[in-house]
Amino acid sequence: MDELNMHTISPVARFFYKLYYVILSLPGNVWKVIKAAGRGIRGFVCSIGRGFTNYGTMFVKGDFFTKISFVIPGFGCIARKQFIKGLLFLLVSVLLLYFIFSFGWQYLSDIGTLGTNTGEEAIDPNTGLIMYSLPDNSMLILLYSVMTLLVMIVFLALYYASISAGYKAQVLKNEGKPIPSFIEESKNLFNEKYHITLLSLPTAMSALFIILPVVFMVLIAFTSFDRNHQPPGNLFTWVGLENFSDVFGNNPSKSYTFQHLLQWTVIWAVVATVTNYILGMLLAMLINKKGVRLKKLWRTIFVLTIAVPQFVSLLLMRRLFDDQGTVNVILKQLGFDAVNFLSNATNARIMVIVINMWVGVPYSMLITSGILMNIPADLYESARIDGASPFKTFSKITLPYMLFVTGPYLITQFVGNFNNFNVIYLLTQGEPGNVRLYQAGDTDLLVTWLYKLTVNFQDYNLASVIGILVFVISAVLSLIVYNSSSSAKGEEEFQ
Repeated sequence: MDELNMHTISPVARFFYKLYYVILSLPGNVWKVIKAAGRGIRGFVCSIGRGFTNYGTMFVKGDFFTKISFVIPGFGCIARKQFIKGLLFLLVSVLLLYFIFSFGWQYLSDIGTLGTNTGEEAIDPNTGLIMYSLPDNSMLILLYSVMTLLVMIVFLALYYASISAGYKAQVLKNEGKPIPSFIEESKNLFNEKYHITLLSLPTAMSALFIILPVVFMVLIAFTSFDRNHQPPGNLFTWVGLENFSDVFGNNPSKSYTFQHLLQWTVIWAVVATVTNYILGMLLAMLINKKGVRLKKLWRTIFVLTIAVPQFVSLLLMRRLFDDQGTVNVILKQLGFDAVNFLSNATNARIMVIVINMWVGVPYSMLITSGILMNIPADLYESARIDGASPFKTFSKITLPYMLFVTGPYLITQFVGNFNNFNVIYLLTQGEPGNVRLYQAGDTDLLVTWLYKLTVNFQDYNLASVIGILVFVISAVLSLIVYNSSSSAKGEEEFQ
């Protein structure tokens, strides 16, 4: 349908047409995401291939000192009077190798089985006393093995850098150019290479506190680490894709729970995001409307809800709407029956959505207020001259402009609501319970179910699977929606 016909049909028909178009475009967008991921993987593999090629080139073209640096890191730099640089390469390499072989290797050698010794008893032949051997700990074996592999990657990167530095010094010497001293290279770290200086510490901290735990968590999904396999008394081992097959049909209880909670999580994320966004925008438009007095006072009143910590508001709401809470007490005094606000599945879901508006709308109001003030007044003036109704002005000018500017914000809000732990857990703790669900309640999101599996039931392997699936779903939906939005397609201008 062309642009002219789009303007002639009703707003409702236009909405459903666009929705139909979005659904039709989903396979293409998914394929774009897959191709982008494939390009990233291909680029990573190609970079590794280029690294091996350069490694062979440096060995073939390197002189005696450069070839020695393949065995002794930093030797090529030391031989060309870059003593401090070469000694640092050598010292750090020795320390990393010492860690790998003196500590890490004993755990890495058991990564295939994750331990076999459960602390069996034995009789000491000399004293006749019963002795217990020190049991293996599967969790420590896996954790320290991942840490050792990370250290090995760091060592290989440092090893390659030492060879590259020695070869670079050789090339400079052969070309008759001066080889930079340690002081000169240190100054470069605060000039041309200042970005390396700034990013080195955050990169190291990210590897230690983000990459290492994430890799450990992902590997847990392929093990039998649950409440029945708690090391060191009960070791766990590798089970392959068994935990994933349980979620996708092999275990009826777990698969039903995942499907049930996934549907509710998507519904919650969409409704919570849309209601907060639209109501926040309408509230901002109402306050900013010409003729409304005391605008600063109204903004202050709504912003006060942000000043109160969210968990305080949520716990207060939970007390108010409890079965024996203040609201039901007042209803009984007025002669009405008590309402199961939080103990009935349908009512509880409605309540968490409504209460989420109370804590979320003021944020959207603040964000949209500034954007509304920047919409060109000429657009509204032209619409009034053409006789456009307030609804058409909103649907043709205000909403498209807001979506264009706040598209990335909406995606962030959707992902945040998809993983919104506070609102659900502090209000209902996932209740009411449902006997058909595996260790979950009707209002649980996937993230609160994950929390319960980890903290309350020690089903770490299943929790890890849920964590991986939540990440994949959030990432794929975010990429698809962002690539389909006007913010990504027309970054330069708004039409």
